[in-house]
Amino acid sequence: MTKIKIKNLIFKNPIILASGTFSFGDKFISVANEMGGIVTKGITLLPRVGNPPPRICETPAGILNSVGLENPGVDKFCKEILPRLQSLKTNLIVNISANSAKEFSILAQKLNDTNIDALEINISCPNIKDKDCNKMIGQDPKATYEAVKAVRKQTKKTIITKLTANFIDPLLTAQAANDAGTDAICLINTLYGLAIDSKTGKPFLGGITGGLSGPAIKPFALYCVWHVASKVKLPIIGCGGIVSADDVLEYLHAGSKLVEVGSANLRNPYAGLEILKEINRLRG
Repeated sequence: MTKIKIKNLIFKNPIILASGTFSFGDKFISVANEMGGIVTKGITLLPRVGNPPPRICETPAGILNSVGLENPGVDKFCKEILPRLQSLKTNLIVNISANSAKEFSILAQKLNDTNIDALEINISCPNIKDKDCNKMIGQDPKATYEAVKAVRKQTKKTIITKLTANFIDPLLTAQAANDAGTDAICLINTLYGLAIDSKTGKPFLGGITGGLSGPAIKPFALYCVWHVASKVKLPIIGCGGIVSADDVLEYLHAGSKLVEVGSANLRNPYAGLEILKEINRLRG
């Protein structure tokens, strides 16, 4: 299979394990090592306990999650978790989340001297909003520019910016991220969703709203990739509803250079490996 290059990183195949779906990669190292890369679960400046349960709700052709970015914080990650990932033989990408450009800057600074391969700037998680307004950073081109620029000033590592399509044209934020110095973009993150308990009339999830992922969002995510790829000359990583080799090939045809496999990992930790084997078979 042809290798893919983004900035100075070489990906041995187009499949990356998406953030939040494969923990930190140390549980199934044999799987992670076969992938083009793995993105860790989201890391924030301070520890987060996440949202109250229930955190997951199955939906037709997908799942709704409201985990709330539970994580130990960047300092504990660097001290206790990162050393456990030294045996990984694939690109290690750390997903970072914050609610301001300043926090993103600090996170990038703390991770700059580590041996990780890249940073994925998560400005699209429904659980994190700009501290000055009630919306995600990724819903505002100006805030997107400021967050990416803040990270770019702190590191020469490869930067991937994960964008949202929730109530914003991702082309606008893709252009802003490009102007700020990102090396690639990832499209898309989860879409807003709500589940109601039909018996009580109350929200099912402990965090009330959540992010919808899985095959249900694939046609829209595929459109977003195609829409942005035709206008912005940045490497795109497609994400949303990938469960088969055909899904991967569709994203590549739409304009992606790489893809992230997400929800499929929650059902089957070997999903990425099975999809890769099928791609190799199809490509002969």
